[in-house]
Amino acid sequence: MNTLTTPSSSSTSPSTSTASDRPAMNSKHRAWLNEHSMTLGYALLFVVLAFSVENFFSAANIVGLMLSVAQIGMVACTMMLCLASRDFDLSVGSTIAFSGVLGAIILERTQSVGLAIGGGLLAGALIGAGNGVLIAYLRVNALIATLATMLMVRGLAFIVSKGQAVGIADESFISFGDTRLFGLPLPVLVAAACFVVFGVLLNHTVFGRNTLAIGGNPEAARLAGVKVEKLRVWIFLLQGVVTAMAGLILASRITSGQPNSAQGFELDVISACVLGGVSLLGGRARIFGVLIGVLIMGTVENVMNLLDVDAFYQYLMRGLILLAAVLLDQLKTRGAARR
Repeated sequence: MNTLTTPSSSSTSPSTSTASDRPAMNSKHRAWLNEHSMTLGYALLFVVLAFSVENFFSAANIVGLMLSVAQIGMVACTMMLCLASRDFDLSVGSTIAFSGVLGAIILERTQSVGLAIGGGLLAGALIGAGNGVLIAYLRVNALIATLATMLMVRGLAFIVSKGQAVGIADESFISFGDTRLFGLPLPVLVAAACFVVFGVLLNHTVFGRNTLAIGGNPEAARLAGVKVEKLRVWIFLLQGVVTAMAGLILASRITSGQPNSAQGFELDVISACVLGGVSLLGGRARIFGVLIGVLIMGTVENVMNLLDVDAFYQYLMRGLILLAAVLLDQLKTRGAARR
């Protein structure tokens, strides 16, 4: 007698497995889109501007764009570490001004480029370390500590320069910001090196893992053996050194140390970091995201200059970008909390 055979359970398993895998695949797609949404958005923006704005895609303008964001990019690399550790630094603009003025004064009096650069970098290191000690060991709120430092360092820049720009005539120092290698200005290459070095530091070293750990939960990191206070001082010291380097490069580019330079610089840097996915609550940072954030800030400013937009409207746009960056960070934080 013939018997009817029923399909075995194994024959239906592929369709069942496929159906069960769909939510996981959709979740992965959403995560991928969320992770790379800013990169895709910038790529689309770049293509649109290349076809719609005259001279935007020219070689001269692209090099000029990279040069205009070089200083912001350098400082954003270390600001990323500050934000990732649940701190921030409002004194970077003043540090840029002071290191440029101090370097110009040392150069004027000693005629030594090495001493000028060394003096500027040492000043930046001391300012950064001072911020770190105030915040980590003396428990001063980062907002108050770096705001006070911002005012004091800006005041020092005006005092040592007597309120005047300090001219630079030394060709060796000027070439520091004007030399081209492989067709690119030296400041662009320095900024690129910063992204590589701090990207490796963040993603492939104990220093980077501990930075994210103290940003995520300082007490848990301390219980795990991380020297939280010491690490915070080192982060701010690195911030000071890199910021001072940016100040010296700026002074060499404009051939003078300007005590009133880089005003509002700190807001541009923080905006670029937050646009790039660095959380204001700490514990989350991506070096490639910071690069995209820097490029967005620079591209918007570059296009406004090409279109001859009034400076007052440029201030408005920068404020809107900062607000958008903060709102984006809030949305990402709430989305992560729901998951």
